Amino acid sequence: MYDLETRKRTLALVAQGRSLNSVSKQTGISRYAIRAWKVRLEPISRATDCPRCAPAPRPPEDTAAYAYLLGLYLGDGCVSRLRKGIYFLRIACADAWPGLIDACAGAIRAVRPDNSVYRVQRQGCVMVTGYSKHWPCLLPQHGPGKKHERVIALEPWQQEIVLARPWEFVRGLVHSDGCRITNWTTKIVAGEHKRYEYPRYFFTNRSDDIRRLYTATLDQLGVAWRQTNAWNISVARRASVALMDAHVGPKY
Repeated sequence: MYDLETRKRTLALVAQGRSLNSVSKQTGISRYAIRAWKVRLEPISRATDCPRCAPAPRPPEDTAAYAYLLGLYLGDGCVSRLRKGIYFLRIACADAWPGLIDACAGAIRAVRPDNSVYRVQRQGCVMVTGYSKHWPCLLPQHGPGKKHERVIALEPWQQEIVLARPWEFVRGLVHSDGCRITNWTTKIVAGEHKRYEYPRYFFTNRSDDIRRLYTATLDQLGVAWRQTNAWNISVARRASVALMDAHVGPKY
């Protein structure tokens, strides 16, 4: 890592009309580095490029993207160690929902703009993957074993983001472990059986903690819900479905 003064002195030599090759030979600095300094002079601080690792920890800049990504991660994501100091986040997105794959990749890129995002094809799904040493900082719920077999609790700074961006959090959860379907039933109208269809949202997760995070956020938003079995949360009342349609919507 070269300090700012070294960079300025090197570029001053280039400004005299000298070639990158001659300046590189004199200073011992690679031509690639000198060429990069012509685009960006200031060094990038790797110690503080994570908002949680900064001297004064702060939330991610794009809290809407983070809330959505957090929901996706709690549903269909995992953080794994690749090698010393490097981790990768993987979120499974079904091939049937290309819009979801794009939204997931966009959220990862918004939260970690300096890291690359990859799409790894698997049978029936795409693993949207991002590599960073900071995923444990940003997603402290990671750990060994399955999520439903360990405690899942948000850090205070995460709770503040979810309170501020509840719809994005709910959207991420539904887009990972939920769905919007059309139910139907029959009613007798004027002596005849009439088919009646109505939409509803389901969210299914084996983790009691994750389901509680979902339902607590629905309560905050005024969305009526009920638990239909051990793992499933349903939203079926017309007004509540309308709210979900306005802010969440089906997968696409």
